Amino acid sequence: MKTKRLLGFVAIAVASVGILAACGKDAAKDQTVVRVGTMAKSESEQARWDKIEEILKKEGITLKFSEFTDYSQPNVALNNGDIDINAFQHYNFLDNWNSDHKTDLVPIAETYFTAFRVYSGTEGGKNKYKDIKELPEGATIAIPNDAVNESRALNLLQSAGLIKLSVGANDKAKLTDVSENSKNLNIREVDAAQTAANIDSVDAAIINNDFVTEAGIDPKTAIYVEPASKNTKQWYNLLVAQKRLGKNQIRLMLSRKLSRLIILTKSKESSRNHLKVWMNQFGKRGRYGKSYFCRRVLLVHGATF
Repeated sequence: MKTKRLLGFVAIAVASVGILAACGKDAAKDQTVVRVGTMAKSESEQARWDKIEEILKKEGITLKFSEFTDYSQPNVALNNGDIDINAFQHYNFLDNWNSDHKTDLVPIAETYFTAFRVYSGTEGGKNKYKDIKELPEGATIAIPNDAVNESRALNLLQSAGLIKLSVGANDKAKLTDVSENSKNLNIREVDAAQTAANIDSVDAAIINNDFVTEAGIDPKTAIYVEPASKNTKQWYNLLVAQKRLGKNQIRLMLSRKLSRLIILTKSKESSRNHLKVWMNQFGKRGRYGKSYFCRRVLLVHGATF
C-alpha cells in the first residue's frame, strides 16, 4: 500500500477519535490530547506518524505516543487505561487477545488492509524465482513463528495451492494442521523480524510488511500476493479502544461516519486532502462545529447527550 493511502487511513481515524474526545468542549480553546499506543516504530512508520502529527496539530489535536516492544503490551496498557487507543493489530489478533485474556477491547475504526506476500529467496543478490509456481520440490519457505502470523502464512500457502490445511480459514492453523504437502516443502518457522534476514538462505519467505520496508525489499517483487476473499476482513488493521469508550461517543460516530470516510481514502486524492475534506465538513466551528457534530452523531444513534 502506498504511503499516502496508508497515511490517509490512519490520519482520518486518529482525527476522529480526537474530535470525539473534544465533545462538549470549546475546540478552539482546548487542545485535545490523544494517547496512542503503537509498536516500536520503524523508520518508515516514524515518518508516517510524523506526518500525521503535523496535520493533526493544525486541527488542535496532539498525539502522545507510547511505544512497545512486545505485541502483548499495547492491549495491556489500553485495558489499564494508560493509553486511549492503540494502532497495531487486526481483527484476528484482537479476537484472540480478548478470548485468551478475558478482556473486552473493541475496534473503533478499520484503518487499512495490507496483503501478506511471498518473496523469492535470493542468490548472489538476485531473486531465484519470478513466480511461486517455480518453487521446486523440497523448497524451503520461511514463515513467521508467532501464532497469528503463522496461521495467516499457512493459509496464504494454501491459497497458492502449495499445501492443504485440515482447519478452516478462521481457525488458528499450525504446522501440524498441514494435511497435504505435495511438493514436500520444508516450512521453516522463524521470528517474524528474522524472515527478511533469511531471504538468502531459503527458496522463499513470507515477510511481514513492516520488515519488508526495513529490509529494502520492493513489495512489487513478491512472487505471490494474498488474494482478497471472504476471510480478508479478519486482517483489516484497526484502532482499538476500551469498550466503555467504544460503546458511546467514539463507536457511535465511527459506525457510520468514519466507515464512509475510510472508503473515500481509496480515491486518488492525497491523504492530506482527505483529512481536510473531513475536517471542513465536520470539524469546523459554526454549523458543523465539533460540539455540534458530536451532538448530532449521538442523536442520530438514539443516545442521550
